[in-house]
Amino acid sequence: MITTPRSPRLLLLSTIVLAVAGLALLDVPHVPEPPAQAAATAHATTDSSSAAALPPSIKPTASTAAATATPASTPSAVESAPPPHGEGAAGDQAIQRNLQTAWPADLPTADERELLTAGRALLRADATGIGRAKWPEVFPDSGQAVAPAFSTARFRIQAAIARSDGGPDKAVVHLVWAGTDRGGTFTDLRITDWHFTRTINKGAATWTPQPRT
Repeated sequence: MITTPRSPRLLLLSTIVLAVAGLALLDVPHVPEPPAQAAATAHATTDSSSAAALPPSIKPTASTAAATATPASTPSAVESAPPPHGEGAAGDQAIQRNLQTAWPADLPTADERELLTAGRALLRADATGIGRAKWPEVFPDSGQAVAPAFSTARFRIQAAIARSDGGPDKAVVHLVWAGTDRGGTFTDLRITDWHFTRTINKGAATWTPQPRT
């Protein structure tokens, strides 16, 4: 087979044309892709390539993809997050709901009501000094003048629950509270537990608080 030799001029012209075309491409401004669009494109490409690599028996279906795409921040998850410090009374309801979710009710309503009333009063007496004389077995120094550790004006119980404590005659009251100490420092989301035992007095059951150790 005979081939006609190419002219040097034709080769030179072809080289020049290719060089000019290359320079023209270099001069074209590059428009950056928006970050969100680029991320979405990359994510879609990754997902499609991953899905294509899976065997047909385990490829994700539409329902599976929808379930996977469901965010973790569902209403229940959002509600379980504790409110930020210093939010004030607006966050107390969320704290109460979190306590009730963490420890489901397991006491009769009457017992729970009695324990909550006593637990709140004990906490107030312990923090502010008001009402300590009612429980001399818990506060043996209640007859003496005691400087309150926290101001009564800025003392607030944020949430409280009463639950059984390892036996039918044992209970504990979990309290979350806020207050300003004598130094003027305000703190919230403080946690205090009061333990009780049930005693029978003249045929009536009574919940008795235990001294704190």
